[in-house]
This record gives sequence, C-alpha cells and structure tokens, in this order.
Amino acid sequence: MANEAILVFETEKPIPMTCADGTGIEKGALLKISDPFTVAAGAGASDAVGGIAAEEKIASDGKTKIGVYRGGIFKVVASGAVTVGKAVYIKGSANLVYTGSVNDESALGIALETATEAETFLMELRPTSMELA
Repeated sequence: MANEAILVFETEKPIPMTCADGTGIEKGALLKISDPFTVAAGAGASDAVGGIAAEEKIASDGKTKIGVYRGGIFKVVASGAVTVGKAVYIKGSANLVYTGSVNDESALGIALETATEAETFLMELRPTSMELA
C-alpha cells in the first residue's frame, strides 16, 4: 500500500472491531467508523475516524474482525503543508493526511512535526469528532 501509516511508538494495544468479510483492508490503512462498531478504509475529512489498521484484512477470507489502533505515534504522509501541533485529517482515499480547516469535524490526530507536500511526519493518533455547525 502506498502511503500507509507506520507505527513508531505503540502507546495502546489494537482493539478488535467489526469489518465486512468481502472487504480488503491493508495494514496501515486509515479507517472510518460506522455503526455498529464497524470500520472500513477511510475516504475523507467528513468521515468519522475509526483509527489505523493494525493488520491486513484479506477480502472474502471469512473474517469479520480486524485489529485497530485508536492511539499511538505513527509516521504518515502529508497532503499539502502540515504544521506541528495542529489537528490533522484524512484526505481522500489515498491514505494521506492534511491540516484541516475550521469546518472539519473528525480529526485523525495531532501533528508532532511540520511537513510539506508528500513528506512523512510523526502524528499522534487521537481520533476526535466534534459538531461545528
């Protein structure tokens, strides 16, 4: 997978969450969450953040659980400029992250380094959602 999130410091163990049997999810994929306690590959800033896939899930392998990190320090890839200390968000389906705007609601985590376009940087995984409207 291009642009996978790479675990650098494990501050929390992954937890088992539900996923679709017919869906493939690569290790290091940024995930979105839906009800009930279900994750899928993330698509964008408007999706509620589920975490980061701790393992690979092969499509149609009969499994409906996947290990998911909800905390930790990860190396991720920037889409545009990222500023240390700012919240970061999932940017589309390419597994990239960016520093959001005032209307973004579901943060992936906090940038621990400043980065430019396509540069890797350290991020603290801290899924957060808030109602801004």
